[in-house]
Amino acid sequence: MGPKLVMTGWAMSGLVILFLLAASVAPKLFGAAVATETLRSLGWDPRHTLLIGLIELACVILYAIPRTSVLGAIVTTGLLGGAIATQFRVDSPLFSHTLFGLYLGFLLWGGLWLRSPALRAIFPVGGPARASMDAPGSNEGRDHG
Repeated sequence: MGPKLVMTGWAMSGLVILFLLAASVAPKLFGAAVATETLRSLGWDPRHTLLIGLIELACVILYAIPRTSVLGAIVTTGLLGGAIATQFRVDSPLFSHTLFGLYLGFLLWGGLWLRSPALRAIFPVGGPARASMDAPGSNEGRDHG
């Protein structure tokens, strides 16, 4: 994988990290009214605001550190799943609110996949399957007409 794609992965990961820190973690940690009121409107007790913010911060830190980035992506995916379920439960608009966690998850995992050779080895996109189809003597995927 070329250095430009790895840098693209870091840029995608950086966007996820900055977004989560600025739009989600910081308002919760600083007790901003927007955070507590949003949680209240979603059915959460506002007294959990700080704890949720600390959990989100831990997820972001794990994701940002290369050695723990896969673990960070996994726990952040769980967090995003909870956010999706919460939005679904209160009947939020589908594409702008409910599925936003899905969009963020694709950006999170896409960025990590581009910057992590180990992850690309586990999840090769167009790798081994294509190689086996192109191998000499392979009839897979070829037209027999």
